[in-house]
Amino acid sequence: MCNRYVSPAAAEIERTWHLKSGGQPWAGGEVYPRSLGPFVRQTADGQDAELVVGQWGLIPWFAKTAKLAYSTNNARFEELAQKASYKQPWARGQRCIIPAWSFDEPCWETGRNVWWRFARADGQPWGLAGLWSRWTDPQSGELIDSYTLLTLNADAHPLMSRMHKPDPKLPADQQDKRSVVVLEPETWAPWLQATVPVASSLVGLAPVEVFEARPLASGPSLFD
Repeated sequence: MCNRYVSPAAAEIERTWHLKSGGQPWAGGEVYPRSLGPFVRQTADGQDAELVVGQWGLIPWFAKTAKLAYSTNNARFEELAQKASYKQPWARGQRCIIPAWSFDEPCWETGRNVWWRFARADGQPWGLAGLWSRWTDPQSGELIDSYTLLTLNADAHPLMSRMHKPDPKLPADQQDKRSVVVLEPETWAPWLQATVPVASSLVGLAPVEVFEARPLASGPSLFD
């Protein structure tokens, strides 16, 4: 699971994703669950992509309030078609891309929580797979955009399987360690525009070579 990341500013997002400038303002910086963050989605007419600023933590259509009692900042890809909070946005093709300079994950290999930061080895921002939704406040009629990051089982991944606190009750190959879903530039347009089956085929774990990963406490790079 991912619970914090660093977002580029609006100008960098517009440049990288070839968006029209002058959209929603966004200064960039750290993003946390239930705070505001930027994402890229298709416009309503399907002819272009746009930058939107919304809540990180998808608000499902059936919610009575925007303040949920449970976490929706991450969504398991394997459960999208079944989970009530996500199945409608998934079926409707409400997919989005979350730009990030880096994201953080906890590593417990020392027996305690050591935060690691993951950036791209090529210096470019990540494009992370997500879903978005638009919720109407039943009291005020306010429209609120929100989004969630997709995650995928990473028990077999040489890097991401090292993250998160292990469950002592489960064997090593059944921990359900999670990874964000990385979208490479050539898959950005299909992810936003394609049918559900095609979009599903784009979901996978990124190779280790894509990552520049190191402990946040001024530790060495994984590749040093």
